[in-house]
Amino acid sequence: MKLRITGCVALLACAGAAHAQSSVTLYGTVDSGLLWQNTSASGAAPFLPNSKLNPNTGSVFRLKDGGIYSSIYGLKGTEDIGGGYKINFRLQGSFDSGTGKFQLSDTPGTPALFNQIAAVGVSGPFGRIDAGRQLAPMAYAFADTDVRNAQFFGSVLTAWLTMNTVGGWPGNSTNGQIGALYDSNALVYNSPSFYGVSAALEYAPGGVAGQIQGGTRESAVLKYSNYGLNAAAVYYNGHDASPYTYAAPTTAVPATGLNNNRFVYFGAKYTWRGLSVSGSFSNGRNPANENGNPKIFAVSGDFNMLTGGIGYRFSPAFDITSGVYYVKDEKHSQNQSTAYVLGADYNLSKSTLLYAELGYVSNRGAMNQELVYGQPTAVGMNTAAGMLGIRHSF
Repeated sequence: MKLRITGCVALLACAGAAHAQSSVTLYGTVDSGLLWQNTSASGAAPFLPNSKLNPNTGSVFRLKDGGIYSSIYGLKGTEDIGGGYKINFRLQGSFDSGTGKFQLSDTPGTPALFNQIAAVGVSGPFGRIDAGRQLAPMAYAFADTDVRNAQFFGSVLTAWLTMNTVGGWPGNSTNGQIGALYDSNALVYNSPSFYGVSAALEYAPGGVAGQIQGGTRESAVLKYSNYGLNAAAVYYNGHDASPYTYAAPTTAVPATGLNNNRFVYFGAKYTWRGLSVSGSFSNGRNPANENGNPKIFAVSGDFNMLTGGIGYRFSPAFDITSGVYYVKDEKHSQNQSTAYVLGADYNLSKSTLLYAELGYVSNRGAMNQELVYGQPTAVGMNTAAGMLGIRHSF
């Protein structure tokens, strides 16, 4: 009898261990390359604080982090609590592989250890919900519907950033003028996929005393992924979404609850065998940009973006992608920008990627579309750039 009871206890102990299995993973990526660009500027925004045009500071040849995506480090973990439910967490930050410094947070000029993701949540048959600082759902929609996967060199991501820089975003924090790549204090729900259809919903309370809508952000993404087709529709809305004006880039202004950040996006990518094609249309608006920002060229703060791309995977290890990215000021026809990009990737292994990128952008009026994220171009000037790099994941 004693032996039988002891055996039962042992079995129950094993069952309990299986029921509460957990794991923690350390991961990261280092991405670095040589960049050449024939124009540059002292900052991302098109105007200097003294209301003069941000001029061309000459050609650049440098070692640059992030030709594909930024270098990152992180921890992620999950605990199985039974019944198909899991508790998940993720901590992720980015750093400059050239200097070792942490990248910026949502406070101007201030780096952070986990500046990209710091979230915890639960997943199960209902889908997944996470709380904390996260990539906004629109960031994943960009990557899914762009042949160039919303990379840091010439993609829908860099074209979208143009809306922000021309709108007056100085690039010294992650608070964009139009849409958002990251959102702090956010609740994000991702639904299960139903015949290829899924949705993501986001709400981020602003936490501003006495102002319910102050600093709040909400977004919705509807996606379809099946039969080689990825399609997405995005709506993003923000109140006081860029709390630091260009005139005072390190001083927060009082929250007003003003609905000053609206972005919609429709994009699709279709892949058949090795061939992929993509296209998108989006509109970004920031009515608050009409007041207070210094200008030489009139900028409305309302922009349209059209993109197209084509790529071919010659083998599992080698592919070529190309794209055209056009951004236009809705109300001032002199403000237009078109970027043309060609890239090649070769996988040395499952962990190591070699890449080569070429780009040319025609900037007109107050436009300063960047060819690579983090390297400003001169306002209103045609610019060419090329980059050779390596990306290793662990």
